[in-house]
Amino acid sequence: MVWTAGVRTILCAVAFVVFVAVIGCGEQPNAAPNSLRAPDVHYEPTAPDVVEVMLRLANVKAGEVVYDLGCGDGRIVIAAVQTFGARGVCVDIDPQRIAESEENARAAGVAERIRFLNQDLFAIDVSDAEVVMLFLSPGLNLKLRPKLLRELKPGARIVSHWHDMGDWKPQQTVRVQSGGRERFVYLWTIPPR
Repeated sequence: MVWTAGVRTILCAVAFVVFVAVIGCGEQPNAAPNSLRAPDVHYEPTAPDVVEVMLRLANVKAGEVVYDLGCGDGRIVIAAVQTFGARGVCVDIDPQRIAESEENARAAGVAERIRFLNQDLFAIDVSDAEVVMLFLSPGLNLKLRPKLLRELKPGARIVSHWHDMGDWKPQQTVRVQSGGRERFVYLWTIPPR
C-alpha cells in the first residue's frame, strides 16, 4: 500500500490526538474517581463578613480540625487556620475550586496546615472534624444530615450559611447584613449518643 504525504500527516495527527487524550485521562493527584461529576451547587463565594460570623459562631479553637464541604476557593478554612490556629480540610468535587484553594492557601502561607480533597463530600470520612462548614443548598443539607450525625463525634459543631437542616432546629441563628442582603448563619452541635 502506498501512503501519500497527506494521508501520513492525517494519521500522525490522529495518533497524536489519541495519545494526548489517553495521557490526559490519567488520574490527577487528589482526584476522586467520580471527580468528573458536575458540582451539585453553583459556586458563590462567601463574603468575608459572613466567614467571620461563621467561624466565631463555631467557636473555633487552636488545633481543631475544620472541614469545609464544598470549599470553593478555600477562604473559610484559610481564615480558620490564620485567625484561630486551626487545621483544615478543603473538600470540593470541582478540581478548579481545589486548585484555587491550594493557591490561596500557599499565598496566605498556611498550605501546610490544610489538606485538599478533590472528592465528593458524600464519599469522604468526616469523623475527625471538630467543625464542619457548609454553604450548599437546602436539599444537600438534608441529604448530608444523616452522614454528619453518624460520623461526627458528640460536641462537633456544624455551621451553615443561608440554609438550615429542615426539622433539626439550630442551637443558634445569626442574622448578617452582607452586600445589601440579609443572610442567616446556623449552628448545630452533635448531641451525645
